[in-house]
Amino acid sequence: MPSKFVLAALALVPHLWAAGLARAEVIAIEPGGKISLEDAARRAKDGDTISLAAGDFRGEVAVFAQSRLTIRGVAGKTRLLAMGRAAEGKGILVLRGQQVHVEGIEFRGARVPDRNGAGIRFELGSLTVRNCRFLDNENGILTAGNPGMTLTIENSEFGHNGAGDGQSHNLYVGAIDRLVVRGSYFHHAKVGHLLKSRARDNDIRYNRLTDEIGGRASYELEFPNGGRALVLGNLIEQSSTTENSKIVSYGAEGYRWPVNSLTLVFNTLVDDRARPGIMLDVRPGAVRLVAVNNLLVGLAPGFSRNLSGLVEGNHVAGLDVFANAIRDDYRLAHASPLLGKAQPVKLDGVTLSPDAEYVHPRTTRSLAAGQRSPGAFQTPAN
Repeated sequence: MPSKFVLAALALVPHLWAAGLARAEVIAIEPGGKISLEDAARRAKDGDTISLAAGDFRGEVAVFAQSRLTIRGVAGKTRLLAMGRAAEGKGILVLRGQQVHVEGIEFRGARVPDRNGAGIRFELGSLTVRNCRFLDNENGILTAGNPGMTLTIENSEFGHNGAGDGQSHNLYVGAIDRLVVRGSYFHHAKVGHLLKSRARDNDIRYNRLTDEIGGRASYELEFPNGGRALVLGNLIEQSSTTENSKIVSYGAEGYRWPVNSLTLVFNTLVDDRARPGIMLDVRPGAVRLVAVNNLLVGLAPGFSRNLSGLVEGNHVAGLDVFANAIRDDYRLAHASPLLGKAQPVKLDGVTLSPDAEYVHPRTTRSLAAGQRSPGAFQTPAN
């Protein structure tokens, strides 16, 4: 039988829980309203929500160090336009908190004197970005490289970011613990990369990284310091006007992590250059490479020579096997001989097979169980 003191303590639990909920606040902001984004950053506490109404917030920038914070655009289209301003000289939002969520916001026009302005500068903690757009910034998102940091990006768009110097990118991730990217659309970086990550762990699934007509991006996907990288179910395309002949690059700046492995499976890699490029470049070192069930499209497509690892089941594909490649529809045609031709692949006892696929623009759909085809798309065209 619990003592009367234990019973009294248990009786208090619902009240304490309710009091904790009551302390969380929703701070609502409107464009040109009485409360600015900076006001909200000073006022907010751990667990609060910053709610931004639809419309253009011009020159609204702020630093948030709170944890369990949500910054959310609501009721329509919400845009944060830098208009020459930058929090701490870094970007539109500077974030340093655990379990921070940013949702439903467009970030545009971040520029600073050192040409490293970011829509979001992520410096500490953990961050989830969902249903956001990063357009015409010097970096879409730029992270620090502090231990313990994790970044998750879902259903978001990164386009036309970069200062044109090759040192700024659509997404630039420092030496953090983990990066996860799902269902997102990367395109038209200005000389820099579509996605560059120095993270220890990288999980890149079901995205579209396509530089498209007029694109001048360098690499489409780069892991310059190695680490663990799973790249599964992505459409990765290099434009005809690219600044670099390589599409996916691994280890170009030297390996820094104790474990270095690249798993490139069920992707469609497209080279639109008039001269043959290199679809996959892996620098020599203690690297485990698995490259299976990819489709390679272009003029004399192929990986770099002398790759060491499991490299098999990849198919060179002409445009005629796809639904409408000219319009970036790389679903397999209904009568394609590649349908159902993927080979089984396991890594550390785990079967590597897509359970979803990218759907444009910036979302995914789940797949039923069944036979898989090589490439990023499992649902054939009608």
